[in-house]
Amino acid sequence: MSGIMALREQYKDGFEKKHGVKLGFMSAFLSASAAMLKEFPIVNATIDGGDIVYRNYVDISVAVSSPRGLVVPVLRNVENMSYMDIEKELGSLALKARNDQIAIEDMAGGTFTVSNGGVFGSLMGTPIINPPQSAILGMHATKMRPVVVAGKVEIRPVMYLALTYDHRLIDGREAVLFLAGVRDKVEDPRRLLLGL
Repeated sequence: MSGIMALREQYKDGFEKKHGVKLGFMSAFLSASAAMLKEFPIVNATIDGGDIVYRNYVDISVAVSSPRGLVVPVLRNVENMSYMDIEKELGSLALKARNDQIAIEDMAGGTFTVSNGGVFGSLMGTPIINPPQSAILGMHATKMRPVVVAGKVEIRPVMYLALTYDHRLIDGREAVLFLAGVRDKVEDPRRLLLGL
């Protein structure tokens, strides 16, 4: 988390001044997820009867709070969105949720879900897949932890991530490589810029 936290700290004021929205962490996770879903299309696919349906778009469901509890509106075509686009759309959907104005259409058709239990203090957990989706990414709270860096113990911000996936469709190898790719792109956001 130190990479994205440093980026956010350095650019948050300029980002908000220019775009009128705050630079949060969800845009990094959604951008990273969209990039990895394009790299591993099986994670964005679904089982339909005896067929596997591959999607050429990334519509990510994101859990947000509403007066009635969590709702899961969908950001459409995230693979084509910038951090600014994501933050604006998330802000708009969160406002609709807070005002209890989320419609069924806002929550229909997601191909993948990102859930952030960390905002409620979750340190670990296993999110549950929302069928017909085949996978869900769970984010947890960021906490300072001792880690070894270049042979020395340092205190760094650490967030645990979880990927729950339908093993009938997604092999463990692809699931782990997908999750590691999300982690790497969030930890070093320059990877998204360079397509790495």
